[in-house]
Amino acid sequence: MLDRNILYSSYFTRDKLVHHHINSFNDFIDKGLQKVIDEVGLIETNIENTYVKLGKIRVEKPMVREADGSIERLYPNDARLRNLTYSSPIKLEMTIVEGETEKDLVEADIGYLPIMLNSKICNLSGLSADEMITYGEDPSDPGGYFVVNGSERVIMTLEDLAPNKILVEYNQRYDENIEVTKVFSQRQGYRSLVIVERGRRSILEVSFPSVSGRINFVTLLRSLGLETDMDIVKSVSDNPEIIKFMLENLEEAEVSSMDEALEKIGSRVAAGQAKEYQKKRATYVLDRYLLPHIGVEEKDRYAKALFLSRMAEACFELALSKRGEDDKDHYSNKRLKLSGDLMEDLFRVAFNRLTRDIKYQLERASMRNRDLNVVTTVRADVLTERMIHPLATGNWVGGRTGVSQLLDRTDYMATLSHLRRVISPLSRSQPHFEARDLHATQWGRICPSETPEGPNCGLVKNFAQGVELSKGIDDSEDIKKILMDLGVISVGGSIG
Repeated sequence: MLDRNILYSSYFTRDKLVHHHINSFNDFIDKGLQKVIDEVGLIETNIENTYVKLGKIRVEKPMVREADGSIERLYPNDARLRNLTYSSPIKLEMTIVEGETEKDLVEADIGYLPIMLNSKICNLSGLSADEMITYGEDPSDPGGYFVVNGSERVIMTLEDLAPNKILVEYNQRYDENIEVTKVFSQRQGYRSLVIVERGRRSILEVSFPSVSGRINFVTLLRSLGLETDMDIVKSVSDNPEIIKFMLENLEEAEVSSMDEALEKIGSRVAAGQAKEYQKKRATYVLDRYLLPHIGVEEKDRYAKALFLSRMAEACFELALSKRGEDDKDHYSNKRLKLSGDLMEDLFRVAFNRLTRDIKYQLERASMRNRDLNVVTTVRADVLTERMIHPLATGNWVGGRTGVSQLLDRTDYMATLSHLRRVISPLSRSQPHFEARDLHATQWGRICPSETPEGPNCGLVKNFAQGVELSKGIDDSEDIKKILMDLGVISVGGSIG
């Protein structure tokens, strides 16, 4: 039999204990930064036929600008002793396009990015134990944290419900049990909660952001392009019991065509406006805020209609006891947000703020008849400040608090424990007994005993000793190809 001591000693290597943080941050450096830049693509301005085209982004090694203007390599211990932020300059390729003419491609300094210790961009990366000692570092220090204004800050791993996944449950309304289907639709950092619920007399209603109240299910499906009764029933189910429920919904339908449906929704989202504007606004809301993970184009509407139909079917299946409630505490319905994902959210918000500032600076320069120059236009401190402040305080974008914490240096074990901590977004003041309980699916993933006493009990957890984190696939093209080979028919929109 295998000696467990050998197994554990091989696991407890320096890079293994906090490798989830380091790998996630490396992934953010390699792909996340460029992904955010590609989402923006270009910066539009109010100057006629003038915009800025964005290219490749690059992160240099951590540096510090001294008082005399010289730039030196920065090491973590220097940052600790001098109360500096261990960060690297970010360079971005930008081109000003005026009409048909493109100016020369310029690499502008857009700000500084805090760097995780022992990540691939860190100055300690690849050094031997003796070299680390010469730079004032402990060779057995695992890294996986940041140095911000001289203090060591660690980004907590956040546990959250899985996005883009259909979950069904019972809910209470006016002392009645109703069936509810939810999905947290996520796209580019924006989360939209879409709810389908079966109310009285089996009538389905849908609620989603930017539309007040609930919309009739049939109205919504007709606005997405499924106009005939036959199309609507077929899209939901071929089960006779569910078809009976659907016929009740069709009898109660408020509209009979796509135009009527858009008018109906338009009167909700733009009350008191002209008819044309109402319809335009309705289509915009449906494209942008209804299930954005499927897509935000007109061609994605059919795929959205089918996804809503699948949610309706799940709702009726729960009502007919053909399926049970989904367990929100089951680990298959959970996802972990690591430091790389959280830094990406932060960078997205900071970069959007920078693009608005660049736009303003260019327009100001144009009004004064100055030459448009990207290098002089970019104010690097706009992005830097928005990257450092959340890390220093723990107040993250999206209103979350306590995301970054001061690293516990009581002893070595306390440091490792802190770097492997998982926090839940649930409120500390409410009971949430089920969420605090030890769930069977936590076996081998979450430590059953390492959790605080008191109000945080069961909400602040720690990784089990031999945990391995799997990550989602970015490129879904291979999966699509496999599904197509199996005979799945594409309906437009992305699979995800």
